[in-house]
Amino acid sequence: MADIMYNATGRRKSSTAQVFLTPGKGNITVNKRAFDNYFPRPTLRMMIRQPLELTGTLSKFDINARINGGGLTGQAGALRHGISRALLKFDSDLRPKLKKEGFLTRDPREKERKKYGQKGARARFQFSKR
Repeated sequence: MADIMYNATGRRKSSTAQVFLTPGKGNITVNKRAFDNYFPRPTLRMMIRQPLELTGTLSKFDINARINGGGLTGQAGALRHGISRALLKFDSDLRPKLKKEGFLTRDPREKERKKYGQKGARARFQFSKR
């Protein structure tokens, strides 16, 4: 009999994380690298572990994730979103807890596009009266 696996997709900014939860001891692998190696900042590691700590499943699952796009912070947010959604597939009774903390809501903020005739999205070139 094959192992039970729960999978989900999480997104934030321009990052996408495919998350696979399998029953295990709590090992986290990101893009075939160790979790602590991939995310060097302790704040990002703490952020990613939040849904697992909230639901008390930190040492119940091994997590394997594939992440594409964006920077480290966006990737960490996408991973947290993916883990939360995968936990729902494991146990739908966790929904109120995860929803209350906002882990199931996809952060809709994206980078604003640069406008023509300007330096950036909002920044303009310096105006000279004379």
